[in-house]
Amino acid sequence: MRAAQRAIARHGAPEISNTDQGCQFTSAEFPAPLLPRGVKLSMDGKGRCLDNVFVERLWRTVKSEDVRLKRYGSMVDAPAQLDQFFGFYNQRRPHSSLAAATPAETCRATRCVAIKQRPNAPKLKSKVFRAVPRS
Repeated sequence: MRAAQRAIARHGAPEISNTDQGCQFTSAEFPAPLLPRGVKLSMDGKGRCLDNVFVERLWRTVKSEDVRLKRYGSMVDAPAQLDQFFGFYNQRRPHSSLAAATPAETCRATRCVAIKQRPNAPKLKSKVFRAVPRS
């Protein structure tokens, strides 16, 4: 709950908060800072372990390439250390899934465009984007 409150204070309330079905997210306390701000709650389906595979893979990388190697001195050090790692991860670390490019290089080489929805698809309140190569 404190993490959600700090994130909202720093970045504003999100439109949607998505979680898995862990007991911490199904408790009555979890939505307390979210619902009064109009945040819609979304929960992955039961047995949908692949719903958050990208985030799980990211945190596996963070833990194996940074946290376990550096053994942060304290929780006070962690935000600065993680900020430094994510700078490296996005700007200098090649990614095999991006043909050995960095996320920053890939972002610069692509542009985001709105995905046109199917005629009968429900209208979304927020735009959905995908990366496409620049012409």
